[in-house]
Amino acid sequence: MGNNILKGKKGIIFGALDEKSIAWKTALKAHEEGATFVLTNAPIAMRMGAINELAKKCNAQVIPADATSIEDLTNLFEQSMEILGGKLDFVLHSIGMSPNVRKGKEYGDLNYDWFMKTLDISGISFHKVMQTAEKTDAMNEWGSILALTYIAAQRVFPDYSDMAQAKSVLESIARSYGQRFGKLKNVRVNTISQSPTMTTAGSGVGGFDVFFDYANKMSPLGNASSEACAEYITMMFSDYTRMVTMQNLMHDGGFSSTGITEEIIGELTK
Repeated sequence: MGNNILKGKKGIIFGALDEKSIAWKTALKAHEEGATFVLTNAPIAMRMGAINELAKKCNAQVIPADATSIEDLTNLFEQSMEILGGKLDFVLHSIGMSPNVRKGKEYGDLNYDWFMKTLDISGISFHKVMQTAEKTDAMNEWGSILALTYIAAQRVFPDYSDMAQAKSVLESIARSYGQRFGKLKNVRVNTISQSPTMTTAGSGVGGFDVFFDYANKMSPLGNASSEACAEYITMMFSDYTRMVTMQNLMHDGGFSSTGITEEIIGELTK
């Protein structure tokens, strides 16, 4: 049972692919907390996933949209306001994909056309989402817009490749548009930097299992689960966080503030 902290709130959730995904968990939690929302994903991702199953559980409608297409996004925001009966209180951008990573390209041998796609899908699309929300006047005062990111935006992690640059772009956009949307409508914009998580997208990165274990041993609280992230996102959508904006919020069990741990020392001295 929820506490109805999102009662009466309306929104859009991008990126629910399957039950492993953070967006999927967020949809379930937001529904439990009283929100109504539209689910969306790229048409190709919808064919791969089971978003209609989630929609039934959450009594939500699904609108396919390519987040890199202004036309698709405009249709998404306009239709969502019609379906939900008013402007929106929250938006979750849970989108990331690198053709270079998927096709195993080395960082010193990137396909630059694919690199541009990585930046567009995983970073610039966040600007497109917010610009469209502004131009369609879709957000209510004191709304909350969130995107998921990763600490590779600040630090080097092998095999994360050009996704690191995309996440850096994403975080910069959150700050710049957060300032703009805050002045315009008191809308807050933040990113959440999540622990490595056993999602379909995350586990596609080379050596993920080893890194997941390393991060878990480096984090005093252990890796943050997708369920815990969904709870954090839900809180960020609520009125309890109305004055938090333009922040990159670490949700990583303490990983980002830890130098070394006894567990890692033990592994290295074996």
